[in-house]
Amino acid sequence: MTTGLPVTTVRASMAPCPPSPAAALPMLDECWHVYFGDVRVGTIAIRTGIPHHEDPWGWACGFYPGGHPAECTSGAAATFDQARVEFEDAWRIFLSNRTEADFETWRAERDWTARKYAMWQAGERLPSQKPSVLMTCRCGQVFDSHRLEDNLIHVPHISAAESVHADEIQK
Repeated sequence: MTTGLPVTTVRASMAPCPPSPAAALPMLDECWHVYFGDVRVGTIAIRTGIPHHEDPWGWACGFYPGGHPAECTSGAAATFDQARVEFEDAWRIFLSNRTEADFETWRAERDWTARKYAMWQAGERLPSQKPSVLMTCRCGQVFDSHRLEDNLIHVPHISAAESVHADEIQK
């Protein structure tokens, strides 16, 4: 389903929300993810856990990273159609402040997250999670911290930098 949003090169579309990872919970048919091309820019869904006298439909517009979290907006509405209109109004404002670089930032984070979870699923660790004996000296050189001769060269650099840092903290 496409929306009536003003777009430049890509039409916005709405797709049903994927099934919940909690298999015991029923899948809600009244949940829609809103996409601008391949970037998920919002959601329109039945709200859960609210009093019966409150508006049942909720919407959220915006994305992060790429946009600032304070720019993301949300609201509630009595009907899906009202929620969609309110979402579209919020989207026009949000989109007017975006550049292609903002969308690329979101895509890069999405792709990195997919790679990270694929590594974990395969039982691999991220490079930052792997133990390493390599250190980077304040002079910029990478050295093996388990080699005495390397330590002797770089300890004075590291100690001097820590001393300067400690002096700055005391001021």
